[in-house]
Amino acid sequence: MEEKQFKAESKRLLDLMINSIYTNKEIFLREIISNASDALDKRYYNSLTQKKENVKKEDLKINIIIDKENRKLIVEDNGCGMNKKELENNLGTIAKSGSLAFKEAQEKKEEVDIIGQFGVGFYSCFMVSKDVVVESKATNSEDAYRWHSKGVDGYTIEPTEKDTVGTKIILTLKDDTDDEPYSRYLETYVIKELVTKYSDYIRYPIMMDVPHEKLKEGSKDEYETVIENETLNSMVPLWKKKKSEITPQEYHSFYSAKFSDFQEPQKVIHTQAEGTFSYNALLFIPSHTPYDYYTKEFEKGLQLYSSGVLIMDKCEELLPDYYSFVKGLVDSPDLSLNISREMLQQDRQLKTLAKSIEKKINNELNKMLNDERDEYIKFFNNFGSQLKFGVYDNFGANKDTLKDLIMFYSSTEKKLVTLREYVARMKEEQKEIYYACGETVDKIDMLPQVEKVKDKGYEILYFTENVDEFVIQTLREYSEKKFTNVCTDSLDLDTEEEKAKLKEENESNKDMLETMKTALGDEVQVVRFTNKLKNHPVCLTSEGAISLEMEKVINAMPTDQNIKAQKVLEINASHPIANKLKELYEKDKELLNEYSKILYSQARLIEGMSVENPTEISNIICDILSK
Repeated sequence: MEEKQFKAESKRLLDLMINSIYTNKEIFLREIISNASDALDKRYYNSLTQKKENVKKEDLKINIIIDKENRKLIVEDNGCGMNKKELENNLGTIAKSGSLAFKEAQEKKEEVDIIGQFGVGFYSCFMVSKDVVVESKATNSEDAYRWHSKGVDGYTIEPTEKDTVGTKIILTLKDDTDDEPYSRYLETYVIKELVTKYSDYIRYPIMMDVPHEKLKEGSKDEYETVIENETLNSMVPLWKKKKSEITPQEYHSFYSAKFSDFQEPQKVIHTQAEGTFSYNALLFIPSHTPYDYYTKEFEKGLQLYSSGVLIMDKCEELLPDYYSFVKGLVDSPDLSLNISREMLQQDRQLKTLAKSIEKKINNELNKMLNDERDEYIKFFNNFGSQLKFGVYDNFGANKDTLKDLIMFYSSTEKKLVTLREYVARMKEEQKEIYYACGETVDKIDMLPQVEKVKDKGYEILYFTENVDEFVIQTLREYSEKKFTNVCTDSLDLDTEEEKAKLKEENESNKDMLETMKTALGDEVQVVRFTNKLKNHPVCLTSEGAISLEMEKVINAMPTDQNIKAQKVLEINASHPIANKLKELYEKDKELLNEYSKILYSQARLIEGMSVENPTEISNIICDILSK
């Protein structure tokens, strides 16, 4: 028996790896199975190229054995195996990888797909084991060898007896602690879960004896434990099959099992890319909003695989925030993994992958909008707000990507429409896109300012979400058409003659309007007559960047700021109330002041704003009624 010492740098690396490199102890099984899969790949590949042995692919497999009594977990494969020199090179020097060397030796990359690229994966077993034995017999060799180590102290290599080609790894698990119950890795259900989670798509069967309780033959109520040798992994990833070979039910079953959603996904996006950076992606758009979607607890991200082996469960860098509702996975053989195989080494690769996925999602949504309108409306009702957030997030960096996907309710169509559709049917003389804000479609529809615009035959977009007006502020314009809030002073629908007549009306009643403004104090910036109204007596509009709706939205946020729009009280010049006000100015200015307060309160209520001094207004109304 030869006793060997790890090289000094290997000792340090082993100690670092056991305690620091891997953040999750359970991945030791993934690493061992991945190495076994590599060995099977090599044996099969060599049998095809070197013709030294005839190997049938269906005979290659991985076996897992649980020995609870002796606290041992055994993983065995019938792959290429290792001779004495290979054992020493591959297991005696950490970060020396036989898989990587083999991969680099092949001229045609597509002929072999090797998962392991680092020699450290095997050593992850020391995170859970106090004693590790590797028994291996190489292809076309009569000799077998036993490698044994208890960690950083070193290892031994000696001849052993082994009848079959391949490698057997025997792990003696550490004793349980309060923080880590290592015995869990001796439970059948735990091993099954870990294989399904990390190694489900290894393309060779992973076998294990699994106990089942079955009714005894001839008995009605007596059960017995029956051991059955089961295949734990599905082997062929669904996303690597041809789309034509997959039924909708298979997609739905996969989605339900993978993402714990018992409702069918609304959209399945199955795509692949080949070239300098290849990948397969299987993405799903849920048919409903997750219950925690708009909470801090929600985690976005796609599962990331490298050649069928799970690398990250939630890779958030693969999805922009505005597509965070997408669930799914991406599998690429071209990822440069870091030493622990738990994260990516090159950020550039990840950005390239993310950009490609984003483009694919965007194309599918546009296709749904154009070809499956009802389905898109359903989608938009679930996730439209997220697209709108994406428009103004990051200073509008993604507005061009999303502007044609967002929708608003139309006053003429009585349904959701896109900005493109609105502009396409604008009147020839119309230069602006008109919109109005409010809590609901019905409330907006009853706004005094809306009535006149609709009466002139113009379409209005109804903004019912808090984010809507911020979206418009970010877009600024669409197809060279600026956005105009019908509830601001910038609305201009009058003819030159109407403008001149209104200007004269305001000039001639300047003192009266100023008196009303004084009665209202700082509540309003201006009081004036308007032509915007048809039947309503009064309305409230705003000047400047802050609209009335923005004031409500911003002040509803959990901050100390108190934002005020520059309010304008506008009085219908053709309404009987206008003559009443003129009469009061001549006869009873005190009553005019009271009328001013009532009209202002009325305008606030119409806008969905509270009356700040309801008791005073109530008393004024009662006094007027009692006269």
